[in-house]
Amino acid sequence: MSDGPLEEETLEKYREAGAVLREVLDEAAEMVEPGVTQLEVAEFAEREIRERADGCAFPANISVNEEASHASPGRDDDTEFGEEMVCLDCGVHVDGYIADAAVTVDLSGNPELVEAAEEALDAALDAVAPGVETGEVGAEIEDVIRGYGYTPVLNLSGHGVAQWDAHTGPNVPNRGTDRGVELEVGDVVAIEPFATTGRGKVTEGSKEEIYSLKRDRSVRNRAAREVLDQVTEEYKTLPFAARWLEAPRAEMAVRRLKQQGVLHGYPVLKEDDGELVSQAEHTVVVTEDGCEILTE
Repeated sequence: MSDGPLEEETLEKYREAGAVLREVLDEAAEMVEPGVTQLEVAEFAEREIRERADGCAFPANISVNEEASHASPGRDDDTEFGEEMVCLDCGVHVDGYIADAAVTVDLSGNPELVEAAEEALDAALDAVAPGVETGEVGAEIEDVIRGYGYTPVLNLSGHGVAQWDAHTGPNVPNRGTDRGVELEVGDVVAIEPFATTGRGKVTEGSKEEIYSLKRDRSVRNRAAREVLDQVTEEYKTLPFAARWLEAPRAEMAVRRLKQQGVLHGYPVLKEDDGELVSQAEHTVVVTEDGCEILTE
């Protein structure tokens, strides 16, 4: 949890990351339309983030229809958008300090599902203040989404962000719970309601394009060593996409490093086939009188 109010220099880095992310996310969302490829949008967002800030906090997540998280196009992916529900989730870091935000673009004709997630986020942000338990914030999210007739995704949650750590405590559930923790001044938290037409439980799919460093150790294989060198130098502990790797035979090297426990993989998380998922997300810093939205 927080050690108190953030130092001004640290807060300014979070603010800079948030401002860049807001601009890029809005621009990338405008590109999402039938006939455009997922890879075009992902590469645009990632390129612009790298040009305007220190780097991506994680690969651009582009989750479609029943997908909820960890979906990102592969190196040669030519999948085009169709009449789909599209969640776009991006992250920016400045000196390792992270802003994380998401929007949903509806090409499927289900605007109320998008509204449910957006209104749930607004209600959650209104509830954030020092001394408020994360379970109370989750209750606000759940009330709004169920009020629309949808279900919150119960096994995904918002989360804290810290320097070089895109997923730390406290967790902010998408439902009411008595097992929360009290928010404190200085906490930096990404709050991300997910609304679904399904049962509210995501499971792991077979697709996996995102990885992060689990533990650094010496490896003999040359290709694996080249991949590991790039990861530790450029991405540190932040998630990265397999398509970012420059080493020859990178895919084989990633498999080897995962088997050896060096890399951790993030399979796509998805609802049941045929269902839809929407998402809305902001990163905030908890202040004495509520919160400051960093990604607005």
